[in-house]
Amino acid sequence: VSSEVNVIQRLLDIFLSGSAIAVLFPLFLAIILTLRLTGEGEIFFRQSRVGKNKVTFGLLKFTTMLKNSENIGAGTVTLKDDFRVLPFGKFLRKTKLNELPQLFNIFVGHMSIIGPRPLHEKQFSFYNENDQKLISSVSPGLSGVGSIFFRDEEDILQNSSDPDKVYKNKITPKKAILEKWYVRNKSLYLYFKLILLTLIIVIVPSINISRFFKDI
Repeated sequence: VSSEVNVIQRLLDIFLSGSAIAVLFPLFLAIILTLRLTGEGEIFFRQSRVGKNKVTFGLLKFTTMLKNSENIGAGTVTLKDDFRVLPFGKFLRKTKLNELPQLFNIFVGHMSIIGPRPLHEKQFSFYNENDQKLISSVSPGLSGVGSIFFRDEEDILQNSSDPDKVYKNKITPKKAILEKWYVRNKSLYLYFKLILLTLIIVIVPSINISRFFKDI
């Protein structure tokens, strides 16, 4: 990937995330107020994720689960209908609004709008060493080809007695292929294409996304 593409994508990230934060500010306030008055009163959830060049950073989300949820139930893996998810949290997760605070991660440079999804260190360790190096050579993203294809990840892990094993053996190999494909084909065209497809699947979750990626 040329340095010019990286610079332009970074400038686009700053502009788009900054604009989104400004436009969505009233929505941020409404969600913050609701979270403060419901559940456990917690607003933001910060979790260590693996970023570019394997440097970890604190990924931000709106709180949707019980405190210390990583030490309860399925740990760092979230299942469909997970008992740890709070009532308002279910709405935030279903609408993906819980991901909005990552706009700040993008604005300050931890992430890009599009890139490989930043994983918890445990899940990232499931990639082999070569895949780790390639996938982490670019900034992780709020959305990306791996996120789009595995938007039903929680359904796949549902009813599993060992979610980590299923994630490692069934999801990781396929996700590695998708994320490596993105790194090797990274371009401004793909950047805008994945932003558009992300918006489409939020509106029409049942759409067959594979038809837009004939070369994978």
